[in-house]
Amino acid sequence: MNASRTARERARAELVSEITAAARRQLAETGAAALSMRAVSRELGMVSSALHRYFPTRDDLLTALIVQSYDALADALDAAAADVAEPAGRWRAIAGAVRSWALSHPHEYALIYGSPVPGYRAPADTVPAAGRVIAPFARLLADAHAAGALHAGAATAGPPADLERLRAALETPDLSDDALLAAVTAWTGLFGHVSFELFGQFQNVFDERDALFAATVDRLGRLAGFVP
Repeated sequence: MNASRTARERARAELVSEITAAARRQLAETGAAALSMRAVSRELGMVSSALHRYFPTRDDLLTALIVQSYDALADALDAAAADVAEPAGRWRAIAGAVRSWALSHPHEYALIYGSPVPGYRAPADTVPAAGRVIAPFARLLADAHAAGALHAGAATAGPPADLERLRAALETPDLSDDALLAAVTAWTGLFGHVSFELFGQFQNVFDERDALFAATVDRLGRLAGFVP
């Protein structure tokens, strides 16, 4: 009985993987807003009612793609940050991994960091996966702070309740307002730069994209205190 159940679970997991792979291919062709359960089932040779047994609605399928995308990016960041202790090197490794993953998976990046899909509201299921993406950066921030590697910037006023909530989320209770705001600016600046590059905003403006990215990462790293 147990062996039979395991075989059924394995078969289900394989079919779910095939469904999400087909959905990702459609994502690349038509975009998230046009994702169609009927088109996915047609590609797989399934009747649509069979597909609905695995993903009752299009939003359920979108949620699965979003979670998979967050997890894939988080895995890339974890791998890049592993065994890099020095703050500047780890920051550059994390930043480089964000860009590399985005350029290699543009449609998945657009799904999680691009324009919202009309009519879709991300459920709570996506929150832990999204948190995995920021976890390597949070560990870098905490480790750099514990080692005294962050610069002591000028006192900066910020929204107190928001900063306290962010301190709790990042597990850095004694980090100054300035250091916390600088870290937020560095992290959001990184994704802003990657989005500009991925979505064509540097076209006919910057040709040396690698050099521009390296310079931007170092500037953001100096702001946050990771780079001397």
